[in-house]
Amino acid sequence: MLNTQHNKVELSDIEIDEVGNDHISTCFNTPIRKDAFDKTDEEKIETIAKHFEAIMQTLGLDLTDDSLKGTPKRVAKMYVQETFKGLNPANKPAISMFDNKYKYNEMLVEKNISFYTYCEHHFVPFFGKAHIAYINNGQVIGLSKLNRIVDYFAKRPQVQERLTMQIGKELEHALGTNNIAVLLEAKHLCVASRGIKDDSSTTVTTYYNGEFLNSKKKEEFLKYLELNADK
Repeated sequence: MLNTQHNKVELSDIEIDEVGNDHISTCFNTPIRKDAFDKTDEEKIETIAKHFEAIMQTLGLDLTDDSLKGTPKRVAKMYVQETFKGLNPANKPAISMFDNKYKYNEMLVEKNISFYTYCEHHFVPFFGKAHIAYINNGQVIGLSKLNRIVDYFAKRPQVQERLTMQIGKELEHALGTNNIAVLLEAKHLCVASRGIKDDSSTTVTTYYNGEFLNSKKKEEFLKYLELNADK
């Protein structure tokens, strides 16, 4: 039975469904209320625009100014249709899989996948590069789909640790193998632009499973990431 106290589904109450669309809860999924999709996108935009207008007015901004009067609606559309569109499973990319007819059984690495997301603590951006590797289990994935998986999970309020795990778990599900490695390196504007204001630090998170738990495979993966590192 679902525990709906505070309108939130608890970790112990739900499991990921077989198609991997359910991100209502679990340790690596985005915390989201069970009524998150009761409103249409248009209704969400209308509501967010009103709230953002109130924020701007509270800050003392003159919303009759030509430059500002359209900002609440612009921000609302950006949140729903762009920045946080990954909250809606309807926007999850379709995954193209192909039989491994050429019998390639070594590691495949796609590195330097750009991502841009928002820290859920202050709603300011963090961004960087994702590096992915997998060893196939009879099927391979279209290369562009790796980028789309990263982008889908980045398009929601995030913490870097969760984003790393979500990408890794989704790849395991899509590829039917746990031979997955994910490394994210990112700059956080909540560190660079506020608080300590350190513009030089970066954050690295990793996800290893299957054969990548073997130190030699892990070292091979990391070695690939060093290639052309200075270019």
